[in-house]
This record gives sequence, structure tokens and C-alpha cells, in this order.
Amino acid sequence: MKIVILERNSVGLDIDVERIRELGEVDIYPNTVTLEEVAERVKDADIVVSNKALMREESLKDAKNLKLICEFATGYDNVDIEYCKNRGILVCNVRNYSTAMVAQHSIAMALFLIEKLHYYDEYVKSGAYMAQSRFSHFDESFWELDGKICGIVGMGNIGRSVAKIAESFGCRVIFYSASGNSTCTDYERVDFDTLLEQSDVLSLHCPLSDRTRNLIDLAAMKKMKKSAVLINVARGPVVNSGDLYTALTEGEIAAAGLDVLEKEPITAENPLSRFTDSRRLIITPHMAWASLEARERCVDGVYRNIKNFIEGTPSNVVNG
Repeated sequence: MKIVILERNSVGLDIDVERIRELGEVDIYPNTVTLEEVAERVKDADIVVSNKALMREESLKDAKNLKLICEFATGYDNVDIEYCKNRGILVCNVRNYSTAMVAQHSIAMALFLIEKLHYYDEYVKSGAYMAQSRFSHFDESFWELDGKICGIVGMGNIGRSVAKIAESFGCRVIFYSASGNSTCTDYERVDFDTLLEQSDVLSLHCPLSDRTRNLIDLAAMKKMKKSAVLINVARGPVVNSGDLYTALTEGEIAAAGLDVLEKEPITAENPLSRFTDSRRLIITPHMAWASLEARERCVDGVYRNIKNFIEGTPSNVVNG
């Protein structure tokens, strides 16, 4: 089998991918960006490993031997699923490899904002604490999670993990199902307006769809508590960046933590790039999924998907 890894660097240079060479003849590229690069590199491939590189008719039409696309990810937005299905090309992803890390990061961002940790760290490092006479300083108010309401959009594996952690802090958990298809009975399901109005922390864990694009717009944020903290580790377009900027500057919500944005990397055109108060906004560079352990599990998942396909037992197929 001819295997082409298009975006080796997407899993980090500290993670070994050489094990995949056991499964066939492997070409490895650090990164692949344009459709033209994809087309040239996959034209003789039987199996392609991708992440963000676009798997479209334009880039795959000359890849006559292509039988399998493996994602270095759970999401497969970069793949034209219908085209691949019509071509008989299987598409496989890796599931649940980053659940624990994304849930951990969600709570970490919430705690960072709730406890005003940026302010207090800077207060000490600036010398202000050294210069004061009293033993303590707590001029920026902060609050406990215990007894508060954690609202979740998307009660899949990550949403459930966040719910479990939030419960351990003493939160009551409520959730909204954007698809309307949730079977979760462990937590109270509410309508969208109730979720917005009651949540002290609102954490987003839903897929991107027509129903969730711009789900959190200015109208939604105006229904939230002014003390509420918004966390988005789902997909960037679930939150309207311009509306979030307005909501933060006008005090409609207290703070927001984002690991995803509408366009990545962040651009100068995104108004959030101008919001520099880390007490009220923290943005991380789409790394919530990327613990060392999670990336190792991701590569191992791709290895197993290829191995199972070669052995005639495809696994984690999303279009079969």
C-alpha cells in the first residue's frame, strides 16, 4: 500500500509517526495547504492521512488508486463525504482521543476567568503586593463554582465529561440539545432561552451545523447573566466574534474563554484581537485537544484504522 501523510506536523514533532511505515510505503509531508499540493501528492496514493488539507473532487480526481482517507482528528469537515462515498473511498476518523483534555481545558479556562487569576498573578509580579502592608489582597471580586449552574450545549462525550467535573465542584448541570436528538437523561434538559438565562458558566461542546452556526450571537448574550462566563471549545463559528466583542465591551457578560475561532489563526480583522484584557477574555490557539497523551492516542488510532482496513475490517468509518 502507498500511504501519504499530508500534514505530519499537525500532531506535533514530539510525537512519533514512524510506526505507520510498518503498514506500507509511506511518504510524509510536514504540511500541505493548497488543492494543487494535495492533488500532486496523493495522485499515486492508496491511503491518505489528512487533517485540514481539503479532500475535494478537485484535489482527488486524479488519485485513481485512492481507497481510504484517515483523519488525524475526530472532525472531518475538510472531506467531501458525498464525493468520497460515490468514489468508494472510505473515510475514517479517530474518536474520543482528546475527550479528557478538552474537558480539562474547558474547566481550566473557566477557573482562570472566575478567579481573576491573571489579575492576581500580575498584582504580585508588578511589586504591588510587596509594597502593601496587609497580608491579603482581593480587590477584584471572584466567586465559587459550588452552588452555581453550569449550562452545556452538546451533551456528547466531552459535554458529559465537563458536566461530571462541574458536578464535582458542586455545580448543578443543565443542558440544551441543539439537534434535539440527545438521549441524555443524567442531567436536566432545558430550552435554549432557559439555558442562557440560568447559566453561570455556559460551555459549548456541539458540532458545527446550520443550527449551531452563530448560535451565540448578541441577542443570545443579552439573555445571559451579566456575571456569566462563556466557554467555547466546540467550533469557532458557533460564537459570533463581532457580537462577543460587543457583549464584552458593553458588559453583557462577564468573561469568555475561547480555544476556537471563526478563522484560524486569528486575523487582524477579528475584533477580539483588539480585546487585550485577560481578566475578561482568554484565547488559546486551538490547543485544547493537544495534550501529549491525546496526540499519542490520535496517531495510534490512525495506525489502527489503516491496519484494520488492510486486514479487511475497516474501523471508525464515517461514510460507510
